[in-house]
Amino acid sequence: MREFVITTESNNDMPKEFLEANGIGVIPHYYTVEEETYGGEYPELSNREFYDAMRAGKKAGTMASNPAVIEEMFTAYAKAGKDILHISFSAALSGGFGNVSVGARNICEEYPGMKAIVIDTKSASVGEGILLMKAVELRSEGKTIEETADVIRDLVEHLFVQFTVEKLDYLYRGGRLSKSSMVLGSLANIKPVLYVDPEGKLVPLTKVRGRKKSLTTIVDNAAKQMGSYQDKQIRVGIMHGDCEEDALYLKTLLQERFGYPDELFLIVPIGPSIGAHSGPGTVGLVLLADSRA
Repeated sequence: MREFVITTESNNDMPKEFLEANGIGVIPHYYTVEEETYGGEYPELSNREFYDAMRAGKKAGTMASNPAVIEEMFTAYAKAGKDILHISFSAALSGGFGNVSVGARNICEEYPGMKAIVIDTKSASVGEGILLMKAVELRSEGKTIEETADVIRDLVEHLFVQFTVEKLDYLYRGGRLSKSSMVLGSLANIKPVLYVDPEGKLVPLTKVRGRKKSLTTIVDNAAKQMGSYQDKQIRVGIMHGDCEEDALYLKTLLQERFGYPDELFLIVPIGPSIGAHSGPGTVGLVLLADSRA
């Protein structure tokens, strides 16, 4: 059985220590602030620096992965005799999936007998992260690349991904939301709840009044949808755009409702690659459920 490596993109938002400890290859996605490019081979901003720039009104944007960087990474693994399992950011939200798929196809043509499997998580941030954790676990148990991929593909269909944002302007500017949805959601003290649908698209779900109500609504939705997965969570992922206090409040709500222990939670900051579109003040929940919405 050939050894395989696990790769992903930088918008998985997992702790650097986890990625390095498990030898996970990370393909950078890039971001811009006022036309200055960051990420990968370019300089990096801390999350706080990035979100402060957005709060100051500076224009932020993103770019997908670089095909040349993908080719270089995949070639190195191929020369080392390793297969590749790539766990990708949602294809419906970025061109990165397409870039990696082309890179995987090319490397397999160049190195006959090599396997490179690319999985669309139809998710983002800690949604990718939870699947990375499961893939690492399966690999450590001696599962083959095909067996691991089969499990991950099944879990993709059970990822519950819902979140709320402080302002819809950022989603609209980034092309992730229509103008009509942005205008309707920007009424006084209206907070939207959005979700990533079964196709991996970002879709408005409902709108409520007030920040705490939006977080409570997400927990209520999780309670309705978890079903048979309530006691089978890999991790309960909470992501936030430089608003840790709200993330911890969401954790408290979940613990009060389901009694989940501290160690089950994975709370991560949303990095610039996603934060450029969702903005500061974003809080999201990712877990396994019978249905996405």
